Parts: sequence; C-alpha cells; structure tokens
Amino acid sequence: MAEHKHGEMNIDVQEKTFDGFMSFTTKTVIVIILLLIGMAIFIT
Repeated sequence: MAEHKHGEMNIDVQEKTFDGFMSFTTKTVIVIILLLIGMAIFIT
C-alpha cells in the first residue's frame, strides 16, 4: 500500500467539480429567490 504524503495529490479535477457545483448551486438559489419574489408580487 502506498504511503500518504499530505499535499502531494493532484486535486485539479476535484477543484473543477467543486467549482461547478458551487456555480450551479448559486445560480439555482438566485432563480428560486427571484421566483419567490415574483410570486409574492404577482400572485397576491
């Protein structure tokens, strides 16, 4: 079994995945908030 050495693993793929996830989550939250505001304005 290989020895683990802290800080030597290539994490480029994990960072790109996390960045994509955060971008998707942020955009989704913004859309949900805008929908709620729109519903509050036009439905009431």
